Amino acid sequence: MHQDRRFARVKPSGSLSRSGKIIVDLKSPVVACSVVDYSAGGACVEIAPGTSLPKRFELLYAGTKKKCHVVWVKGARLGVAF
Repeated sequence: MHQDRRFARVKPSGSLSRSGKIIVDLKSPVVACSVVDYSAGGACVEIAPGTSLPKRFELLYAGTKKKCHVVWVKGARLGVAF
């Protein structure tokens, strides 16, 4: 049985920058990162090798700031949940 969708899916137009910023706290310098993947529940970010981060921080990306925590780490890539 086929049902029509209530709302049509819309593909986003344009492209977002891949650059983001990690804010640990107000006294620490901002850490630059590259956003590999971003969704409503979390993101995959890439940081410079050798950079250490705490388990919880804020991610500033595309004009929004999200509180997040690290779910997994693989090399220079981090998976975070919001």
